[in-house]
Amino acid sequence: MGYGIKRKANFIKIALLILILLGFAIFSVTQGTVKIPVSNVLSIILSSEAEASIKPAHIFIVENVRLPRILLSACVGGMLAVIGTVFQALFKNPMADPYVMGVSSGAAFGATLGIVFGVGVSLASLSLVSMMAFVGAMVTLIVVYTLASAGGKIATTSILLAGIVVNAILSSLISFIMIMYHNEIDRIVTWTMGSFNAASWEHLKLIVIPMVIGIAYMISLSRELNVLNLSEEDAKNMGVDVERVKKIALVVASLLAAFSVSVSGIIGFVGLIVPHFFRMIFGSDHRLLLPVSFIGGALFMLICDTLARSILPNMEIPVGIITSIIGGPFFLILLHKHKKKMEN
Repeated sequence: MGYGIKRKANFIKIALLILILLGFAIFSVTQGTVKIPVSNVLSIILSSEAEASIKPAHIFIVENVRLPRILLSACVGGMLAVIGTVFQALFKNPMADPYVMGVSSGAAFGATLGIVFGVGVSLASLSLVSMMAFVGAMVTLIVVYTLASAGGKIATTSILLAGIVVNAILSSLISFIMIMYHNEIDRIVTWTMGSFNAASWEHLKLIVIPMVIGIAYMISLSRELNVLNLSEEDAKNMGVDVERVKKIALVVASLLAAFSVSVSGIIGFVGLIVPHFFRMIFGSDHRLLLPVSFIGGALFMLICDTLARSILPNMEIPVGIITSIIGGPFFLILLHKHKKKMEN
């Protein structure tokens, strides 16, 4: 009976979370330099006959500016939260985030090269900066994976160390390029702070298929991740191929991180705090935690991006700044609670 009540309560919580996400997404479409009434937004989205009475400028803004941006930010937020959840389970480290394998520094290095050497170049409506960011993230992933693997096995400690070293090297190279090409410092710094101001339907098309496949696969590994949370020895005794699970999960999660960072820049704290927050509410069962983290990450990112483009008039703040301002203090509170719990 107790399990049934708990399951029903979780279902209600998830349904409420989805409704909040949908409601805030519609509200977010109305916000910006040009305020658009909710009724007009709904008419445009639903393509009702009332659309004929709406200003063409409003239709253009909703369909070509705000909708792709809102959907992209929600997808990126959801992916980062899922990646953080998976990495925290694999590394048994609550500080693990989506960029633990150096993906962020690799993407930043690639984007820096794209900004400096490829201004105005695009392919299939995607800027060279986005493409170079993805390539940089992938090359870094391969390097870190190669450095950390030995004898067909991957040590999580080696992954962390390799990621730290590669991150330091690439950060130094980025700083060197910024000194050499100081005219591009503003663009490079802005990109590394994360933003969705260049979001388009093409960016959304780029990530949606990998996102669906990757997250579906992660959810299929929920049982293995639950067991790995205990110990690798317990997992082996229960028939889990630990090395295979670790390899595939690391690669798939890092690929998702590469897709995310290539279209949004580096956005911190989403994959760090969202899993912690929903773990307190829903528990540590990854069958529930992974989909809930996706919904929660999407909502958190939507809130931060809406604030980023609404707080200051005629000026947009990089969304990475907002996530850090909100996420930093929140994470300190979580650490304080964890410390008190350990003391008791």
